[in-house]
Amino acid sequence: MPTSLPLRLLQLLLGLFLYGMGAAVMIRAAIGVAPWDVLSQGIALQTPLSFGVATNVIGALVLLLWWPIRQKPGLGTVLNVMLIGPSAQFGLWLLPEVHGLAWQVPLFVCGLLMVAVATGLYIGARFGPGPRDGLMTGLHARTGWPIWVVRSLIEGTVLLIGWWLGGNVGVGTLAFALLIGPLCGVTLPLFGIRKPAPATVAAP
Repeated sequence: MPTSLPLRLLQLLLGLFLYGMGAAVMIRAAIGVAPWDVLSQGIALQTPLSFGVATNVIGALVLLLWWPIRQKPGLGTVLNVMLIGPSAQFGLWLLPEVHGLAWQVPLFVCGLLMVAVATGLYIGARFGPGPRDGLMTGLHARTGWPIWVVRSLIEGTVLLIGWWLGGNVGVGTLAFALLIGPLCGVTLPLFGIRKPAPATVAAP
C-alpha cells in the first residue's frame, strides 16, 4: 500500500468520501441504517438541519468529548468531522429512493460493503481515528471496560435516541451491527499502511 504522504492523503480523502456515499446508499435502501446514522436521521427530522449537517454537528460534539478523556485528534479525525456529512448529503441528492425488497436488499448490501471498504481506507491511512472510534477507544482506556461493552453502550444509546427522534431502525440496522465488524476485519489489513521498519545497524 502507498506510504508517501500525498498518496496517504488521497487514500484518506477517498475513504471519507466513500463512507458518506455508503451511508447514503443504505439510507436510500430504507431497511434500517447504522446506529449513528439513525441519530443523524432523527435530528434531521426534528430540526431544520439536513442529514449531512446533522452528521457534521454530531461529529463535532463527539470530538468535544475527547477533551475529558484525553484523546488527541489527528488530521483524519478533523477531516472525518468535516467531510463525511457533505459526501452523504451529495449521495442522497444523487441517488433516488427505491421500493421493493428486490431493490432494497442489494442496495443495502452495496452500501454496507462501501462503508467497510471506506473504513479500511481512512483508518488504514494512519491519520487518526474518526471521532466516534476515538470516543470508544478513549473510554475503554479510561474505564478499563472491554471494547465491546463500551461500543455496545455508546451505539445502543445513540440508537435509542435516534429511534425516539424518528430515525429509521430496521433489519438493516441489525445487519450492520452484526456484519460491519467482520467486514472491517478484512478491509483494515487489506488497506492498512504499514509503518516503515526501523533501520538496523549491522553488528561489527
